[in-house]
Amino acid sequence: MAFSELLDQVGSLGRFQGLQTVALVVPIMWLSTHSLLENFSGAVPGHRCWAPLLDNSTAQASAPEALTPEALTPEALLAVSIPPGPNHEPHQCRRFRQPQWQLLDPNATAAHWSEAATEPCVDGWVYDRGTFSSTIVAEWDLVCDFQALKPMAQSIFLSGVLVGAAVFGRVSDRFGRRLVLTWSYLHMAVWGTVTAFAPTFPVYCLFRFLLAVASAGVMMNTAILLMEWTSEQARTLAMTFNGLGYSLGMALLGGVAYGLHDWTVLQLAVSVPFFLFFGYSWWLAESARWLLITGRLEKGLRELQRVAAINGKSAAQDTLTKEVVLSALQEELQVSQTPTSLGTLICTPGLRLRTYASTLCWFAFGFAFYGLALDLKALDSNIFLFQVLLGVLDIPEMRYLRSSLAMLGLQCVGVTFTCISIYSGELFPTVLRMTAVGLGQVAARAGAMLGPLVQLLGTHHPALPLLVYGAVLVLSGLTALLLPETRNLPLPDTIQDVQNQAAKKAAPCTREHPVVKTTRV
Repeated sequence: MAFSELLDQVGSLGRFQGLQTVALVVPIMWLSTHSLLENFSGAVPGHRCWAPLLDNSTAQASAPEALTPEALTPEALLAVSIPPGPNHEPHQCRRFRQPQWQLLDPNATAAHWSEAATEPCVDGWVYDRGTFSSTIVAEWDLVCDFQALKPMAQSIFLSGVLVGAAVFGRVSDRFGRRLVLTWSYLHMAVWGTVTAFAPTFPVYCLFRFLLAVASAGVMMNTAILLMEWTSEQARTLAMTFNGLGYSLGMALLGGVAYGLHDWTVLQLAVSVPFFLFFGYSWWLAESARWLLITGRLEKGLRELQRVAAINGKSAAQDTLTKEVVLSALQEELQVSQTPTSLGTLICTPGLRLRTYASTLCWFAFGFAFYGLALDLKALDSNIFLFQVLLGVLDIPEMRYLRSSLAMLGLQCVGVTFTCISIYSGELFPTVLRMTAVGLGQVAARAGAMLGPLVQLLGTHHPALPLLVYGAVLVLSGLTALLLPETRNLPLPDTIQDVQNQAAKKAAPCTREHPVVKTTRV
């Protein structure tokens, strides 16, 4: 673990780390808006069937002559055109085949109409544009018989993140963190922008899927770059800022969506900034830790010297040479030549428990967080306010205790995200760190896809979904107790480093007994 000493020489908490943190966390703010974007771009506005009497002015000529003009008010025309729905409001998915003029008779004792007198919305729907001027639901009529298509779009997005996590974890361990991050920025910018101009719903889903794949590359490589360029003392601070980026991003989404009520404009607003992030990402330094451990000594040395210059460590620039690096990392370089793969995480005794336990924790996070966060309307009608509350810690008094506790639970789950992001990186060696984090992200997205389905249990009892979310979180918390403490320990670079950590932890126990025995003789 000699890289920690090299990092201390060039500066582990200096100007470079400050600039890098800002440069990496700002994109995270905008990335987090995409995960919950369809709370707004996919909002379901009030709607009813298109009806000739209401929506075609020439159709009023067919009214009976006995009716006075005063009787043909918009409310009256609505009553004879649209049957009442289950909540006594105008039905959202049916209309009368013919105007039911008898319903306007003040002497009528009951509304005489049957299902046979109605038909589906064969001419389309009329939407309430009061809150949202445009959504994907109104754009492609994702209502009534097609309402299942909206949650399908969100599932497709989450599956894209899952695919990206599975791919980019191993790719980053092979080709580098910064390179994958840069191209992920570009892909997010391109696919997010073209999504706003999608001509059909299937094309929209395809673009969102590709956007989600790229977002996984941004999330994972951002966290690892922050970790691998800071010391063990500053690592928690850096990752806390990373988690803060997600929280601020969710609050940002609520504010941006409140000002932009057209889904295409909203989509562009959260996507175009990634062109800027792609432009300046070339300034970011590749992980010198990864470069050196994988044998790219000259590139790693150049990155270290560059960081030393930014941090004002002129002495380190002169003393850091290839020979010094080779001498410091001789043991790590010899061990790191052993081929590694995803199977190594599962088959190696020192890594197997860490892999299973951390994967369960990632799953529990995605399962509980997205199960609650993607059902904002079930908590309250003001989804703008609740979206902002997702990103802040202060919760004002609310009318319903259930809503308050659900929001408090979301905040606690959000805190666990920061913890597990730090912990996962500290548990695994550099040669497999991104592979392990990618596996964890896959588990989180699998949980995110299953989490919203638990809401279906609410038809049996309103408390069942919350009980399931809580049980999974408690189970994962108990499992985490089996993992070792990594606080203030250097990041392991090789599998041997992980095994050495376990050996050092056990060593005091094996040495204590002989010492005590000798003292008593």
